[in-house]
This record gives sequence, C-alpha cells and structure tokens, in this order.
Amino acid sequence: MAIETKTILKINEIYLSLQGESTWAGLPCVFVRLTGCSLRCTWCDTAYAFTEGKDQGLEAVLEKVNSFGVKLVEITGGEPLEQEGVYPLMEALLMMGYDVLLETSGAVDLGRVPKEVVKIMDIKCPGSGEDSRNLWLNLEKLVPWQDEIKFVIKDQTDYDYAKKVIEQYRLDEKFTLLFSPSHEELEASQLSEWILRDKLPARLNLQLHKIIWPKDTKGR
Repeated sequence: MAIETKTILKINEIYLSLQGESTWAGLPCVFVRLTGCSLRCTWCDTAYAFTEGKDQGLEAVLEKVNSFGVKLVEITGGEPLEQEGVYPLMEALLMMGYDVLLETSGAVDLGRVPKEVVKIMDIKCPGSGEDSRNLWLNLEKLVPWQDEIKFVIKDQTDYDYAKKVIEQYRLDEKFTLLFSPSHEELEASQLSEWILRDKLPARLNLQLHKIIWPKDTKGR
C-alpha cells in the first residue's frame, strides 16, 4: 500500500494495553493518542494530551503500530478528529486489515470517518461542563449496532439527562449504550443501583485500566 508521506500527525503516545472500555473491553489493543482537544471536560483524565506531543509522519506511526503485532487499534486523544491527518491514518489502518476503534467527544462532525471504523462517541452530560458542544447531527452518522454511545455520569443530574436523551432519540433501539461513572466522583455501585432500579438498557462501563494499574499511569 502506498503511504501518503506528506501526512504529519502530532502524536502524544502510542502504546500497547488492554482495551479498558466499551464492548471491546479486555482485549489487547494498540492505542494511538493524538494531541489536542478544544473541550475542557471537568472530569478529563488526559489533560496532558491537550498540548504534549511530537510531529510524526504517517509511515512512522504505522510502523510503530505494526511493531506490536496486535490487530485491534484505538485512535484516541484529546479529540483525534481535530487533526486532519487522522483521516488518512484511519484509511491506512483499515487497508492494512486492522480493526479500528475511534474514541471521539461527539463535538466534531463524523461525516468523513470511514463507516468501517467503530466509533465510540460521547454524549456530554451537564456535569462535564461541555454539554452545549454535543453535535446532535452526529447521531445520524453512526452505524446502528456497530458504533457505541458513551455517557460519563457524574451525579443524579447527569443520569437523568442521559435517560432523557436516550428516550428522546430512541437510542436503545439502535446502539449499545455505555454508562461510565466519573472516576472518583460517582461510585460504580450507585450508578449500578440507578440502572437496575430503572431497568435502563445501558451497559455499566468501568475503566478496566484504572482498576488494573495505579492512578495516573501512562502507557497503560
């Protein structure tokens, strides 16, 4: 495959770990973390990716990914769709036979993302401080029963907001819904009780990497 040698990405880190979230959780996965994000969610745990990173050519990025020998790749950030180079990166990985996941904030248009890429899209709740940035037209650009929608829940207000969104857009009829307790702000047991009480069609989504490895560990 011919690689577009002019494509440059600002890369924060590339590493092998276990997929920590979504229905892909627990599988070995190569993470490509891109630098940059215009959102400032109150609970963000990757603020170091706002500015830290080095420019790398697409060919070098692909070589690094390939060196791990794992066929599952997640492109994350920051917000990876804020870099133009992410599009040739996704296309190249697909052509090389990778299963490609994209972790995205839901604040950037998904129209150019290849349909084969599994999009794990946030819908920001009020507790994030960025719920005004939700781009609702993105719901029409997700692939039913392939792509997944994640809500990070900080408190009862967030939970009620997420329930209303699910009902309004009938999301449970099209997508796997992931409910993540905001780390160190909401107990997983409390979120579990709410889900069970309401028989909500959502999957409790714990961050396995934070359970397995010490707090603030990078590269895992």
